[in-house]
Amino acid sequence: MTILVTGAAGFIGYHVCRALLARGDAVLGLDNLNAYYDPALKRARLDRLHLDGGFIFMEANVADRDRMRTVAERHPGITGVIHLAAQAGVRYSLVDPYAYVEANVMGHLVMLEMARHMPGLKHLVYASSSSVYGGNTKVPFAVGDPVEQPRSLYAATKRADELMAETYAHLFGLRLSGLRFFTVYGPWGRPDMAPYIFCRSIFAGETLPIYNLGFARRDFSYIDDIVRGVLACHDRPAAQPGHRVYNLGGHRSEELMRFVALLEGAIGRKARIALMPAQPGDMTETYADIDLTTRELGWTPLTTIDEGVPRFVRWFRQYHGL
Repeated sequence: MTILVTGAAGFIGYHVCRALLARGDAVLGLDNLNAYYDPALKRARLDRLHLDGGFIFMEANVADRDRMRTVAERHPGITGVIHLAAQAGVRYSLVDPYAYVEANVMGHLVMLEMARHMPGLKHLVYASSSSVYGGNTKVPFAVGDPVEQPRSLYAATKRADELMAETYAHLFGLRLSGLRFFTVYGPWGRPDMAPYIFCRSIFAGETLPIYNLGFARRDFSYIDDIVRGVLACHDRPAAQPGHRVYNLGGHRSEELMRFVALLEGAIGRKARIALMPAQPGDMTETYADIDLTTRELGWTPLTTIDEGVPRFVRWFRQYHGL
């Protein structure tokens, strides 16, 4: 039995692969190693995965229909798919919208088509995003809340993924689960995300822009908790074919400035802050209602930002030799 993980060289994908390998699963990892952020970080993650037995890597684009068909044909023993490959980032979707439709919509469709032709597949789990809640003002965000006001193209593509999954589950009897991630951070994190950007700026003594004049709250989710949630979902396919959606978040709405203060404390330096207006596409607050996730998957987050931020800073120092 083999589990296919797309986006295996990415932040969450890398950690999911490590957790699967640690418990003895065979993992086929796919990633296109694009240059959205420094591929050296992605290759460093892969180097660590190759140290573990049971890991096979293929460089591939999930939107490439012919290549993905070949993957399915050459690996008939795939029993589970964890589809994490995507074009990430809210703000970059204003710069290159085509990349989001290609990776997130076409790539997702190719994976769904691939799944319906895999006779041994038990469950496909895919990454959605808290961004789908868009203009909602009710918090915490619950899975049953309206999600028809996306504030970025990135969010719109993730909502499209959910709708396509609902359709494919209905038409072809698949077991599909979407996970709405909330601001995931931790060791080996993405350089385009706020925790990494803040940390890098403080170490470098550079001015740190804080948008919406600092009046923002985020449900920061530590990577180890998220990985436990991904595996809990993967291991619990529904008894009947269908499509499910779950929130995976820290279940705490934290002030952004408190997160910065924890970084300052862990680094031992004060940040030089420039308060800036809100940027298009940004959400003022995110906060996950995880009642459904806990009830059906038996999952709850364990790591607060008071614990997680120092761990992230320790990794950052080590990786960058600071």
